[in-house]
Amino acid sequence: MKNIAVIPARGGSKRLPNKNTLLLGGIPLIVHSILAAQTNSAIIDDIYVSTDDAAIKKIAIAFGAKVIDRPDYLAGDFEPTVTAVKHVIENLTFPVDNVLLLQPTNPLRPQHLIAEAFRIFNESTTNSLMTVTRNHQKFGKIKDNIFVPFNYKIGQRSQDLEPLYFENGLLYITSAALILEERIIGENPFPMVINHPFAHIDIDTQEDFDFATYLYNKTQIS
Repeated sequence: MKNIAVIPARGGSKRLPNKNTLLLGGIPLIVHSILAAQTNSAIIDDIYVSTDDAAIKKIAIAFGAKVIDRPDYLAGDFEPTVTAVKHVIENLTFPVDNVLLLQPTNPLRPQHLIAEAFRIFNESTTNSLMTVTRNHQKFGKIKDNIFVPFNYKIGQRSQDLEPLYFENGLLYITSAALILEERIIGENPFPMVINHPFAHIDIDTQEDFDFATYLYNKTQIS
């Protein structure tokens, strides 16, 4: 069985320029995902970074990852991640069974996450796994300038909310066959629940990066 990790990291971020090369804990943001994959070499056979950026490419190679040059038409602001992952598979000279998608904007992952997730994926009959986190917020809609509760009733306690979950982006494991259909998530994905502070990090802005830095430093101290 051939399993690869794919780290999609294009240049040209608008809200946080050069975010994938910013230093988090003294190393570039993208490197956290490379190191996570390297720590799981018993599962992951090869690590590929898909990028259109020369600086990201240089960093990825320096830290031991392989690079697939992403063409400009797959690096636009509105291009879905799956097309970059598909492009990686299509440019390999050997068959791939499964892909572990590690997004650089979700750089901090709980210890043993990848190993445990792959064990679950391997023992299940699903062709995709995604990490999710329980939501504890009260959501609503605004209609005609009136707030309409969505997942609760006015006065209801937060702890009594119906369980809802969100994709936290920490990890996706998908069969290569599904990726070639341009789908990261299949019809019946396994939802691996991760209730951890790292699950709330998704870096798109300076505020997100500052929060990630805070949690990283706090984790190193504790």
